[in-house]
Parts: sequence; C-alpha cells; structure tokens
Amino acid sequence: MRILGPVTDIPLGEGRTYEVDGEMVAVFRLRDGSVRALSAVCPHRGGPLADGQIDNKVLVCPLHLMAFDLTTGCSLSGISDLTVYPVTVDADGHLVISSLTASEVPS
Repeated sequence: MRILGPVTDIPLGEGRTYEVDGEMVAVFRLRDGSVRALSAVCPHRGGPLADGQIDNKVLVCPLHLMAFDLTTGCSLSGISDLTVYPVTVDADGHLVISSLTASEVPS
C-alpha cells in the first residue's frame, strides 16, 4: 500500500499519472467523488490515458478514442484490456493504492 497524495490534487472529472512500483498508473476522480486506477498507457499506441475523457463508467484515450470500462479495465474497442489497481481514499483524504491487480485482491 502506498499513499499518493491528497485526493484534491485531482479535480473532479479528471485524471493524473503516478508511478507505483515501477508502473505508470492513471488515477481518476469521477464526478460522483469515487476514484479509479488503471494502467496509464493505452495499449493501442501508447496514449496518455490520464489525459483521456471520462464519465462515471468509461475512459476514452485522447489519441485514438479507444474506450475502456473504468471499473474492470476491459476494452470496449477490441484491443487489450487495462490493468486495474485497487485505490481508495483514506480518512485523511489521501489516495491509497496497492500494486495488486483487481483479480488478485482477496474477496
């Protein structure tokens, strides 16, 4: 687990890129206040996903409009899926992330 910083560093409806355990991770703060974390690089042509457009369900790459589900990381455009990282906001308002993928999180 690692603290990335205050959740307020990411405006509502936007994303930021962080380095976590040698991986680039895009963390998004959705307009409903929830947070999501996915691979920061689009598997299509390396687009910077933190700069993409989001709603409460979908992320769209800013370069070639490839779309991904924000919860599962599944591609909606027929390309490789993204890795999803567990991210939360702690009681002090800090983003906390794990290096585990969603499929490795204990249920």
